[in-house]
Amino acid sequence: MATKVGITGGIGSGKSFVSKLIEQCGYPVYDSDAQAKQLMTENSELKAAIINAFGAESYNAEGLNRSYLSAHIFSNSEKRLLMNGIVHPVVIRHFQEWAEAQSTPLVFCESAILFESGLDKVVNEVVIVAAPKEICRRRVMLRDQLPDTHFQARYNSQTRHEENALPHYFIINNDDTAPLLPQIWDIIAQINSKA
Repeated sequence: MATKVGITGGIGSGKSFVSKLIEQCGYPVYDSDAQAKQLMTENSELKAAIINAFGAESYNAEGLNRSYLSAHIFSNSEKRLLMNGIVHPVVIRHFQEWAEAQSTPLVFCESAILFESGLDKVVNEVVIVAAPKEICRRRVMLRDQLPDTHFQARYNSQTRHEENALPHYFIINNDDTAPLLPQIWDIIAQINSKA
C-alpha cells in the first residue's frame, strides 16, 4: 500500500507549483479542490445531499450554481460548516479509493484545507509549503489580479500552517531563493526511508 502524503500551505505559498514538480518527479498528486468541484457536479449522492440542504437552486443548466451557493455559504458560518460536512467526507473517501488504485510507493494529496477538511487524518505524512507573506501577496496579485484587501482577507482567514507545524511535519521553503527540487527529493528520501 502506498504511503499517503498531504501537501498544504497558505494562499500564494506555491503548493500547486510544488505539486507539479512532484508530478514531474514521477509521483501522482490528487488535487482535492479540483476533485471536490468535479464530485459536486458528477456524484449523484453528493448532488442530492447538496440539493436537500441548500435547495434546488444549488444546480442550474450549467451544473453547480456557484454564485448561489457562495452567497449562502460565505455569509453564514453554519451553512459553510454544513456544506463542509457534506462534501469533505465524499472527497476523503474518493481520495482513499484513488490512492489505492495508484502503483507508486508514494502518493500525494494537495489541499489548501488539509487540516480543516480532515484529510490530515488519512495521510501518513504532511508537507507544508511556506513562503513569506510579501512573496505570497506578490504571487496572488500577479495570478488572480485581486485587490490587496481581498488578498489580506483570504490570508488572514487561513491557518498559519507553517507557524503551527509539528516537528514531524516536513516544511518546503518556497521563498524564491531556496531551490525546490533538492528539498522535494530530500523529503521523498526521508519518507521512503521510514516506509
